[in-house]
Amino acid sequence: MKNKYTVGSLYAGVGGICLGFKNAGFDLAWANEFDKNACITYRKNFNHNLVEGDVMDIEISNLENVDVLTAGFPCQPFSVAGHRQGFEDKRGNHFFKILDFIDTMRPKVVFLENVKNLVGHDKGNTFKVIKEEILKRDYTFSSKVLNTKDYGNVPHNRERIFIVAFDKQLLNDPDFNYSFPEKEQLSKGVKDLLIKEKVDDKFYYGKDKYMYDMLSESMLRDDTVYQFRRQYVRENKSNVCPTLTANMGTGGHNVPLVKTKFGFRKLTPRECFRFQGFPESFKLPEIANSHLYKQSGNSVSMPVISKLAVSIKNILDGVDSNSTKTSLESSSN
Repeated sequence: MKNKYTVGSLYAGVGGICLGFKNAGFDLAWANEFDKNACITYRKNFNHNLVEGDVMDIEISNLENVDVLTAGFPCQPFSVAGHRQGFEDKRGNHFFKILDFIDTMRPKVVFLENVKNLVGHDKGNTFKVIKEEILKRDYTFSSKVLNTKDYGNVPHNRERIFIVAFDKQLLNDPDFNYSFPEKEQLSKGVKDLLIKEKVDDKFYYGKDKYMYDMLSESMLRDDTVYQFRRQYVRENKSNVCPTLTANMGTGGHNVPLVKTKFGFRKLTPRECFRFQGFPESFKLPEIANSHLYKQSGNSVSMPVISKLAVSIKNILDGVDSNSTKTSLESSSN
């Protein structure tokens, strides 16, 4: 019989991390998300306890203790696109709230996700503090920047740093070192993820649009994604989708575009979720597309999470198997 492990998810968004762990065989105990529209999408896809609201207001003791604590914590303080204030930004204090959860629940595993620029923020001091705080709680610490196109077989250029920490008291192995999964060959291209039929007219740029001439001159290929950058159109030459952002549906800047036999258009919300590796069974609610674009841009690439979650579960299964064997040997003596 396979072991079951519970997961609690902070800053859950629409549930990309949750779905990844669920697909790997974990049980979802609870999640927390602040954004009300993300909560609408989350509830459409999950049935377990979702605590809607500010994580700072959560009474931790009221939540079920979990084996794995996950957190795709706010990246703005550490992002090039943000104010780069780090721990001086009040949003940076969210990391210390995560430490409160760790201290109270003592999970077997802590799983964190953030933008890759977290590593170099403030000349590395921010990342140094994060590592030191986790290590001094007697956890291991392993981190790596992973690109979706290399680890999820999804043609999306998206680099994120992942931190995996195991409770050393659980492992009872002073030499333990978590190894991240190996890269895999990308076998899918942009066209594999695009909707083949004609989509709603609102996604197209017709001849009456001011951008049409510029698009027709610049968008010559139908196997890649383009971006409109204020006064010019940029082609992604690697046949993968450029990093999806939360603001891509709110204006002309950085809007992902594709050329199809039906015309030039921007990606639909469903396609954006596909480029994050979400399955077709993942339900998108009837809310404004701007919210769905934001949600997909803010989300994680689900197949990358699944791959990491499988490796984490294998380690936990091995630890439990060894513990059971040791217990049986002791009782027989």
